[in-house]
Amino acid sequence: MRINRFLASAGLGSRRACEDLVRNGRVLINNAVVTSLATQVAPDDIVRVGRKIVKAQSHVYILLNKPKGYLCTRADELGRKTIFDLVPAERGRLFHVGRLDLESEGLIILTNDGDFSEQLTHPSHKIEKEYEVALSKAFDPAHSAKLLRGMTLETGRGKMEAVNILAPKRIKVILRQGLKRQIREMLWKVGGYDVRQLIRTRIGGLSDPRLKTGYWRPLDREEVAILLKAAKPVKRTRPPSARPPRP
Repeated sequence: MRINRFLASAGLGSRRACEDLVRNGRVLINNAVVTSLATQVAPDDIVRVGRKIVKAQSHVYILLNKPKGYLCTRADELGRKTIFDLVPAERGRLFHVGRLDLESEGLIILTNDGDFSEQLTHPSHKIEKEYEVALSKAFDPAHSAKLLRGMTLETGRGKMEAVNILAPKRIKVILRQGLKRQIREMLWKVGGYDVRQLIRTRIGGLSDPRLKTGYWRPLDREEVAILLKAAKPVKRTRPPSARPPRP
């Protein structure tokens, strides 16, 4: 197994991130520093990153229904609750795929598969994510066009793919982006709406209305395949030429 793939399977991040560990001389095999990405790891090799021995793990895929008030981080210097407090430690070292902010709720995926995480979060793949949003006041349908057209935010150009009104003060929106606090910022900028509740209800083709807040479950192979299919870049076909044929 190539060294970057081995490190990714040990839960150290995507293959690209693991390649940086190798290039920076942080990886040792049998006490010898390796810097070549072509290095192969044999079954009886001892691999260290720094002083820590690392071993390949079976891939784990978890769907968590994040509650409000939990951070998407491994540890918090202020001692606040994190999403990893909700998952048993015996599940191994996991990392979150994308994130939800402290006040947001809903579906988030945890895994130790770096390649899987990179496919779902890479900007070119643009996987759909659906949210239900409760607002401080009734939503004006005239604002939908602006949200769909997009606007400049502090973190970049933000736009929504769909906006549907569920009730006067409740809407459903779909994003293919993941800018920081994007939904909250866009709704405030377009009409002064405060977001009272924000719940992610779907990632790609995956949803689970029966999964209670604060609970998790493993994903099966079919669900992982559904997510990977949704993360594949859409190939655009060039329209036929409008030029008339030559005489």
